Amino acid sequence: MKLVRYGKPGKEKPGLIDAEGKIRDLSGIVPDLAGAYLTPKHMAKIAKAKPYKLPLVRGAPRLGPCVGQPGNFIAVGLNYADHAAEAKMKVPAEPILFNKAPNCIVGPNDDVMLPKGAVKGDWEVEIAFVIGERASYVSEKDAMKHIAGFFICNDVSEREYQAERSGQWVKGKSAPTFGPIGPYLVTPDEIADVQSLDMWLDVNGVRQQTGNTKTMIFGIRHLVHYISQFMTLDPGDIVTTGTPPGVAMGRTPPNYLKAGDTMSLGIDGLGRQANRVIGWTKGQV
Repeated sequence: MKLVRYGKPGKEKPGLIDAEGKIRDLSGIVPDLAGAYLTPKHMAKIAKAKPYKLPLVRGAPRLGPCVGQPGNFIAVGLNYADHAAEAKMKVPAEPILFNKAPNCIVGPNDDVMLPKGAVKGDWEVEIAFVIGERASYVSEKDAMKHIAGFFICNDVSEREYQAERSGQWVKGKSAPTFGPIGPYLVTPDEIADVQSLDMWLDVNGVRQQTGNTKTMIFGIRHLVHYISQFMTLDPGDIVTTGTPPGVAMGRTPPNYLKAGDTMSLGIDGLGRQANRVIGWTKGQV
């Protein structure tokens, strides 16, 4: 299934994409695609629904974040060997974990706003997943049972805040709008091999990133297993899994984001995003 949340910010409804690519309203089955409504019990209810019997959503409404109100937004750093090389960092022996603020998520086509004083805005196309079944000390063998679905995440970053202001990376990763996710939440049965998906990102129509999930250092099964050794993952928690090479930071000279730029990105089977970059405006978010 391809699931979406649509409508005005803060008032999104759950929807299902039918065979013709149209949105069908799911709010009669689940009130949202968030938290406990992503558990196997509720996902099974959605799967049993006959799309042609669900209300058709007219027009072309805004698509919101495909997961609502995550409790945790966890990210994995340097998870592609070639990206670690361009960042001039060693390949990690274990996954590097950091947090993004849960309230930085926005829809797949919403504007991305550079924070006040930003000078090194950057992009990162990533595959992310959302937890559907509580995960604590999970084995790699059982890891996929705990995932409700996959989607695109742009792990937008401010590199000066991240790398030059001391402390944790979270400072450069959590500004409002720094987590576009979607368009779809794609259930695992739709993806033949999650570790073999092409991914790409363009800025102003020029290709910047080209990669494939097969070059991850730590695959998705291992990440679920590994993270669950240190914390409990609850339904609705998001994990974004790292980016391939081609970020602005790794270029000579770096071509950091500026107001007026447009980022376009996609992953096989998960759709695509397009975000306009805007400058900081007081009261905008």
